Amino acid sequence: MAEMSDSNLAKTTVIQQAIASCCGAIITSLFVTPLDVIKTRLQAQSNPFYKGKCFVYSNGLMDHICVCDNGDSKAWYKKPGHFKGMLDAFVKITQREGVKSLWSGLPPTLIMALPTTVIYFTCYDQLSEALKSRLGKDDEHIPILAGSLSRFGSVTIVSPLELIRTRMQFRKFSYKQLYLCISSEVASDGWLSLWRGWSSTVLRDVPFSAMYWYNYEHFKKILCKELGTHEPTFFIAFASGAASGSIASVITLPFDVVKTHRQTELWECETLKSAVPQRDSTSTWAVMRKIVAKNGITGLFAGIIPRLFKVAPACAIMISTYEYGKSFFSHLNGKMSQHP
Repeated sequence: MAEMSDSNLAKTTVIQQAIASCCGAIITSLFVTPLDVIKTRLQAQSNPFYKGKCFVYSNGLMDHICVCDNGDSKAWYKKPGHFKGMLDAFVKITQREGVKSLWSGLPPTLIMALPTTVIYFTCYDQLSEALKSRLGKDDEHIPILAGSLSRFGSVTIVSPLELIRTRMQFRKFSYKQLYLCISSEVASDGWLSLWRGWSSTVLRDVPFSAMYWYNYEHFKKILCKELGTHEPTFFIAFASGAASGSIASVITLPFDVVKTHRQTELWECETLKSAVPQRDSTSTWAVMRKIVAKNGITGLFAGIIPRLFKVAPACAIMISTYEYGKSFFSHLNGKMSQHP
């Protein structure tokens, strides 16, 4: 494929970066969501979901905690099926329920995931430009700093919104009821109660982002040099994204295991109306010690293969479509500047 940029390259605007990241996010979710839908259906088959049971739903952009409601057999994750594996599940779901079923549950999660992805990628580019003007264009610390700060900001913004979304999904509150519920919670526990589960998310996502962007920029430079091109092609962005996403996902897997364990436990305590565990017993480090005591060190790396199958293609598709979108606008801006 031809280079994505050439001498006509011009800087992209914030709006154009936002559009490129939004398009990349939609394409990524369309490709990755079917894998998670099939995984969820297989989980429900081997271990049926009861009322109040929580499971993690991923659209390739974000992980969302979903709460099973009232034993409703019509819910997409409770539909009957006798699947022998992923391929068998893919064929049977498509034949019996239609192709649309492979994207079950996607629209509600995109309401959260799209703005978060746009904020994250746009902030990364803006911070990178700002840091380059201060530290120099070739400073290797820039991807680490920009990646960490942009992810920290997006997680902090979306954390209370995701908590509200999960609560609305389970209890089916009206907006007035939701407002009263949140107001009473803030009055009793303070504003920080809206960021419940934030720390475990930050401990996973910020290191992941720092490693991801550092390795992505590094691999991109190496491949550009090997292939004799000044700017990345679609293939270079795709390969660099897959490799850097795989490395970051393996290294941060223990924090992903802890985050999933902590958040599902926290929501199940709330939905089943059992006593909410004390903060010290549900801290990230306490949960990590508990997992190691029960399953050994390998317990912290449980699900490494499914995570790689999810993260590697998601990172590859997202970054390559985002870079391609920015390249499109760069060419467009270059042509417009030449022909005002």
